[in-house]
Order: sequence, then structure tokens, then C-alpha cells
Amino acid sequence: MIRFWNWTKDEDGCRVLHFDGVIAQETWWGDEITPAQFRAELFAGEGDIIIWLNSPGGDCIAASQIYSMLMDYKGNVTVKIDGIAASAASVIAMAGTQVLMAPTALMMIHNPWTIAVGDSEEMLKASAMLDSVKESIMNAYQIKTGMSRVKLSNLMDAESVFPVQQAIELGFADGMLEDSKRARPVSPGTENYIFSRRAVNNSLINKVVASIRAAPKPGQSQGIPAESLEKRLFLISH
Repeated sequence: MIRFWNWTKDEDGCRVLHFDGVIAQETWWGDEITPAQFRAELFAGEGDIIIWLNSPGGDCIAASQIYSMLMDYKGNVTVKIDGIAASAASVIAMAGTQVLMAPTALMMIHNPWTIAVGDSEEMLKASAMLDSVKESIMNAYQIKTGMSRVKLSNLMDAESVFPVQQAIELGFADGMLEDSKRARPVSPGTENYIFSRRAVNNSLINKVVASIRAAPKPGQSQGIPAESLEKRLFLISH
């Protein structure tokens, strides 16, 4: 059976769930057992799970079912977004105990939409239904971010796309995925490589002041002539 979710185990034996593809493929519609099958697989084991998420979204009802099941799961749920969590997939991401995004990953939220056919009354019903769906989606976003519903509504109206830094700032994500094997130790004294003209000038002035305070006693060498020192200062400051 073609599914957009698959289970594996990592090297430590931890259960890993992969969401990859459009949510609500044909296995959801016309196959009432599919949601029950996912629930059975989810609760077939226990302990913490890791979810790798890469999906453009899909059906919001299917996403709501997945979100509810993950929220009901007893173990910790770590969501790792390695591609994009857009539309309905962003709702699934909100079920994570911890949400991490790859440096190149994206998250997108927007208003729900549908296709409606009929007269003006049918259009009004469709509009009211979409408003209700939006309110339900905002519930998941608000629980995760703590953001006001007005701000969330505005972000959804704008069809907002968040890179990892913005997603973290807004509370949709908790951190960025890191690669420990690429970490480079920082040598003492090399924490800041940014050139600062002011720092250079201040350092030089401190040296000049120190040299004046340590002026030689009568009869000792007078050191560098003032004219030469002034010329060097002029060159460095430019």
C-alpha cells in the first residue's frame, strides 16, 4: 500500500517515523481503515519517537487526525523538518514535544482553501466552513507558539513562509538541527574575527599611554621620536 508515512529504527533502536509526501493520498479517501491503521502502528510501540517531516501539506482533516494521535502519544515526539513543513504539514509539526529544523528547511502557514460548486447559499456555507477550519488550525499554532490569534490570523492571511531563524523567533520551532561531527573548536583569543577600526585605535592609544607613563629617566635613551610616532599613528588610522 502506498503511504506517506513509514516507520524505521535508528542505530540506537529508537522508533523513527518518516512523513514524506502529500498528506491525504488516495489511501486516506475511500479507505476508512487507514487512519485506524496509522493509530495502530503508532501505539504498537512505546518510548520516545523521532519524526522526519518533509511535506507540502494536504488534507487538513487528515493532518488533524495525525496531530491528535501524536498529541495523545505518551512518549516524547521530536519533529525534525529536513525539507518543508507547509500547510497541513505545519499542523502535524505542532504536535512535536520539540521541533527542530534543518538550516535549509522552511515552514509555511496559510488560510485553508477548498473547491465549492453551487449557488450563493452554497458559497456562504463554504466560506463559513473555511472560517471554522482556520479557527481550528490556529488552535494548534497557538498552543505551540503562545502567539495571539490576531497575529496568527494575519500570518495565515499573508501565506507566510518561515526560514529556520524566523520560525524559532516566532515559536513555531525550538531549534536548528546541528551536525556535531562538523563542530570546530574555537582557539583561545580567536572568538571574534570581525575587524574593528575602533578596537585597533584604542589598542594603539593604550600602548602610547603606557609608553608615556613609562618614560625614561634622565640620562636614559629617549626611545622613538615623537615625530615618527605621530606619523605611524596617522598611517594606521587611515
